[in-house]
Amino acid sequence: MDGVPRVPEQRRPGSAQDAAAALRFGVLGPVRAWRGEEQLATGSPQQRALLAALLLREGRTATAAELIDALWGEEPPSQALAALRTYASRLRKILDAGVLVSESGGYAVRGLPEGALDLGVAQELAAEAEKARGAGDLCHAREVLARALAQWDGEVLAGVPGPYAEAQRVRLEEWRLQLLESRLDMDLEQGCHAEAVSELTALTAEHPLRERLRELLMLALYRSGRQAEALAVYADTRRLLADELGVDPRPGLKELQQRILQADPALAEPSAPAAEPAAVPVRPAQLPATVPDFTGRASFVSELGEVLASAEGRVMAVSALAGIGGVGKTTLAVHVAHQARSAFPDGQLYVDLQGAGPRAAEPETVLGSFLRALGTADSAIPDSLEERAALYRSVLDGRRVLVLLDNARDAAQVRPLLPGTEGCAALVTSRVRMVDLAGAHLVDLDVMSPDEALSLFTKIVGEERVASERKAALDVVAACGFLPLAIRIAASRLAARRTWTVSVLAAKLADERRRLDELQAGDLAVKATFELGYGAMDPAQARAFRLLGLADGPDISLAAAAAVLDLPVDETEDLLEALVDTSLLESAAPGRYRYHDLVRLYARACAERDEQPPSEREAALSRLLDFYLATTAQVYAIEHPGDRLTDDLEPTRYPGLSFDEGTAALDWLYTEAGQLLACVRQAAGTERLRRAVDLLWAAKDLTESGANSHQYEMTARATCEATRAVGHDRAEGRARTVLSDVLLVSGRIQPAEQEARVAMELAGSAQDATAVSWVANNRGLICLHESRFADGKVFFDQALEGLRAAGNRPFEATVLGNLSRAHLGMGNIAKAVEMAQHGLAVHTEIGRTVRLANGHFALGVALTRAGRYTEALSQFSDALGIFNDHRQRLWEGVTHFRIAEVHAADRRPSQAAQHAEQALALGCIGGDRMQGNVLTLLGRSLSALGQADRARACWREALSLYEQNGAGEANSVRALLSSATAA
Repeated sequence: MDGVPRVPEQRRPGSAQDAAAALRFGVLGPVRAWRGEEQLATGSPQQRALLAALLLREGRTATAAELIDALWGEEPPSQALAALRTYASRLRKILDAGVLVSESGGYAVRGLPEGALDLGVAQELAAEAEKARGAGDLCHAREVLARALAQWDGEVLAGVPGPYAEAQRVRLEEWRLQLLESRLDMDLEQGCHAEAVSELTALTAEHPLRERLRELLMLALYRSGRQAEALAVYADTRRLLADELGVDPRPGLKELQQRILQADPALAEPSAPAAEPAAVPVRPAQLPATVPDFTGRASFVSELGEVLASAEGRVMAVSALAGIGGVGKTTLAVHVAHQARSAFPDGQLYVDLQGAGPRAAEPETVLGSFLRALGTADSAIPDSLEERAALYRSVLDGRRVLVLLDNARDAAQVRPLLPGTEGCAALVTSRVRMVDLAGAHLVDLDVMSPDEALSLFTKIVGEERVASERKAALDVVAACGFLPLAIRIAASRLAARRTWTVSVLAAKLADERRRLDELQAGDLAVKATFELGYGAMDPAQARAFRLLGLADGPDISLAAAAAVLDLPVDETEDLLEALVDTSLLESAAPGRYRYHDLVRLYARACAERDEQPPSEREAALSRLLDFYLATTAQVYAIEHPGDRLTDDLEPTRYPGLSFDEGTAALDWLYTEAGQLLACVRQAAGTERLRRAVDLLWAAKDLTESGANSHQYEMTARATCEATRAVGHDRAEGRARTVLSDVLLVSGRIQPAEQEARVAMELAGSAQDATAVSWVANNRGLICLHESRFADGKVFFDQALEGLRAAGNRPFEATVLGNLSRAHLGMGNIAKAVEMAQHGLAVHTEIGRTVRLANGHFALGVALTRAGRYTEALSQFSDALGIFNDHRQRLWEGVTHFRIAEVHAADRRPSQAAQHAEQALALGCIGGDRMQGNVLTLLGRSLSALGQADRARACWREALSLYEQNGAGEANSVRALLSSATAA
């Protein structure tokens, strides 16, 4: 990088190399030396200054005069030379022999091994990062640059006197900032703008006149959707530069401001590398015609084209395309083959091997056809497969021929048909992945992207008809599952019916039970394509195909599939992998499987038609729900040890998974979130509903994590409606308790109160003590939000009474923390601290669980109000680590907000702003209202730092959020804006 301080390679004489091998030195912080893991005493500040000067001389000799000037400047002591020699002598005793050498009246450090000096390590890493960035590998460049920056350990040459050390400090700090700016620039290039705002806010406060940091902050804010704050940063910068230096911002900063004002689309997303130029299309002579409306697949066309282009000079280039029927394997292969004609001037061969049908083509028959096409007389063609294959390879010797083997059954059918000579190539398509085809380049072809699908639909139907009904067209291609065959059929039907609109077609495809019947035109039919694969399955595979299609959800794990099939995991895996080989099931990741949407509809149709007895369909879904409920209860028990909730859930017959520790349990919960919530929704209107409600309750940690909040809420609302429809008070009470939880977490207090009131009545009617205690706690929290602290205390006391009766000590301790906040609101600060300490003591006794973090958090809030800021920060720090371990992102965010409050109260605005930014990046318990609180605090902190324009931008955004939610805090923010305007 330009301006990088360099330390050339140190020479390593053989006599000193071994002895010096264990020596390491640090100058990017205090001047230190180590032998192995042992830190060496480097002496007085002047002695360390001498060592630093020699290390930074890059192995060159420094004269005595140069070293005296480096240590003392223009006014050295009278005995400077003697002192210098004394320091050198002492260093020799500390270091290994031959490291510090005398030469020409001066000194030098020699023979250090690679990586012995932290500065040298940083230089090498910075150079590697620059090279990686130049090559377009931003991920590696960022990682390496972060390692380079990690070499710094505080102030450079800390505590070292002398003008030389001071000059080096300035130089190396400037380089560090350049590296940091480069890393932040790459952060933004990779889309990490929200994460960068917090760090940039702190850096601009620390280096207010550094315009590049301000520019990066403006860009990060703009890409985070905070345009007003981005412009406010410019206004603050312009005023600061004028006041401090009497200059205007540099042109680059002015240009960025104008681009933000103009909402330049190029600023909205990180820059991307330029696309590779597409290969020039070429057409061979002996291939099926390519479709005139070929669309998309650019990456596959490029990938396969490169493989075919490499055929010259190779024994043989083989590419095998696999994918579900109708995904466009043949269309793509023919298109690519046409483009590659110029690379194969000696001809192109094609055959449909009929691998998906009941009678696949015999290899010897195909070889006979190929040999005739290559000019071999019938009389010269032998009878046996082996002889024909040998002659085929001989005929191709010295020629450059492309062979397209379409619709292959398996690798055994393909092998005799492969040319084995240099310059030839083969393209193979199949529904089966050719993993046993040696040397083949395997390509898994998936469905089209939405844009590609819409483009294909438009090419067939016509731009005019689609342009006026774009949304309906998107609905059509989505209903087709973006499967090219389905899109072509749907578009062809529409093109042939001028009186239909796109909306008419979309309405016909909206009915899932009729969709496959609608997707047929002439001799093309999606269902017929799937029938070929289904008809080739053995009975066990066919049963697995039918039953797995019943489960909703984006995909399914191997363990869950075993529950559906009621089979051991190993046997289940064999069946599923066999289905993957047919391309009717996809392997989404190791141990995970999914259907294409249309294949799932076909599998369900097969289950309704073929599954005997019909009750097996309901039994399969019941086993799946049992599996999810039993496993989720196990996760809850690990995360909340001692909590009695799991004792009061509906019983299950099918077992779940067991976990040895919390990390694996949480991994399972968050991985399976979409699937188990889909399982809950699917149970509406069935006898599985009560178990489904309990599954939703046991998975409540999903909503507080912020990762699945919306999906969880939609599921909770669906269960409320389903339980109300069947009139089951206990289940509905629990469902509404869960919904009140969700609404409370998102800061929607009034709807949360309405749900909690109904839940309390239903739970009381059903004598559901667990739900009564839970919803009483929720109602207490709602009272805290509404500043009804005495009412809140009543509800918390009610919850405590029920929890103590049930022996639920962990939840009791949590409610004590909430009760502490009620006492704070009533002014009983000492009582609040006492309550929070009591709750924390119980949590500590139970162990390091997520509720222990809640205990630390509650005590931190109480200690903040008591003015005990150092203790409060310690509690919040403990809470933050545990919330992070348990993936509670929203709780992490609100903890950062509380830390920011402490720093603001203790008059540390820079730290307050940094933690407020982190709270914004993470999100908080409390939704928009809490975000308004964070923005208000951030504005106060920025105002204290002199960034008035950005502070007003924060307050205006906070005011908008408060007004949207009818929050009383809006008045105080209006007052802040008024006073700021008046100033």
